[in-house]
Amino acid sequence: MAALDGNVDLGYDPKELDGQSILVTGGTGSFGQAFVRRILECSKPRRLIVFSRDELKQFDMANVLRPSEHPSLRYFIGDVRDVDRLEMAMRGVDIVVHAAAMKQVGAAEYNPFECIRTNVHGAENIVTASIRAGVKKVVALSTDKACSPINLYGASKLASDKIFIAGNYLSALTPPFAVVRYGNVLGSRGSVVPFFRRLVADGADHLPITDLRMTRFWITLRQGVDFVLSSLHMMQGGELFIPRIPSMKVSELARHLAPDLPLREIGIRPGEKLHEEMITVDDSRNTLRLRDRYVLAPVLGEWDASRYTERGATPVENGFRYTSDTNTDWLDSPGLARMLAETGA
Repeated sequence: MAALDGNVDLGYDPKELDGQSILVTGGTGSFGQAFVRRILECSKPRRLIVFSRDELKQFDMANVLRPSEHPSLRYFIGDVRDVDRLEMAMRGVDIVVHAAAMKQVGAAEYNPFECIRTNVHGAENIVTASIRAGVKKVVALSTDKACSPINLYGASKLASDKIFIAGNYLSALTPPFAVVRYGNVLGSRGSVVPFFRRLVADGADHLPITDLRMTRFWITLRQGVDFVLSSLHMMQGGELFIPRIPSMKVSELARHLAPDLPLREIGIRPGEKLHEEMITVDDSRNTLRLRDRYVLAPVLGEWDASRYTERGATPVENGFRYTSDTNTDWLDSPGLARMLAETGA
């Protein structure tokens, strides 16, 4: 299997997380909830802390994932903008997975200061609090929009990525920091799939498509969670992990969801790309290829590539770039159906 066409092979025993104390920021979001469920399903952590700022979402989540049924679960109200609260939440924590972010492109453009405070200052606070609290490992979630960004959301996440990679210099790899970057998540709250489903359910006479040529990378929540867990296992600090996932035209996804509805092209929105990019030509000079992922290596004196070459990693070819339109792995209708069935979307 050259790419992720099913659940990620973790490559290790998830029970390694038994007895660990784990904190996930943005824990009530789509990824956070899927991450918590996966950890409870495959491991027995000492503590599993859901850190987020919305008490209603925590209340709703706690009514489904009850601490009385999962004694390791903790619900911790806090904001990544507050470094003192983060440091308090991280006391005794072994692993931090940072998923909190302001993600809506339009909202970020209209509220730039708020976007910077959450995505950039929040990243700085995670690094600072993790070092002070003696955390053992930190993985931060990024986005394909952070690669060659054209909107503030992407630019803020690129800054966040740089902060986490630089955190390894500040911490002398204690704790190590790494970043995971992937594409559009099928079935998440921000996915186009629920949007199209709602239009169909409401009796729409067409589906709006910004541009019929538009392509995107696609991954399921379960694949994303497992990819983060496997990256957490193999990281040594400073890496940016990128999964090898399929591409598909947004128009073909729409036709799969509503084969009888016509598509209406409405034009690309401000800050939106025609095709997504996850590795640039310049980045490729430091990129290794594995069976299921790319590893963008840091320029760290302590970083040892042998951990990856022993797994069969090889440098990508000169001029390589990883974009959704030049991808060699394309999602067909049966493959999309399997992914949608997995997500329940």
